[in-house]
Amino acid sequence: MTNADIVGMAAAILTTISFAPQAIRVIRTDDTAAISLTMYVLFVIGLACWELYGLMIHSAPVIIANIITIALATVILSQKIKHVMIGRRRNSLQ
Repeated sequence: MTNADIVGMAAAILTTISFAPQAIRVIRTDDTAAISLTMYVLFVIGLACWELYGLMIHSAPVIIANIITIALATVILSQKIKHVMIGRRRNSLQ
């Protein structure tokens, strides 16, 4: 493993772990009011692009980090979409 791989793996681990507390909080509280739908949609698309890039350059740190981060961000995004849809249904019934 090269020094670049070690730095890449450290960056991947730190940035991926940073999403765990938010995902856990959303799962536990079912609260996404302070989360931007637009930001998370763009973020997940960006992660998918990074994943494709990692696959194209055969970079294990990029591939692994983005698979895990996509999973965590998708949990948050799916909860946010669910709450937006529930809010729209409530507003249309009023």
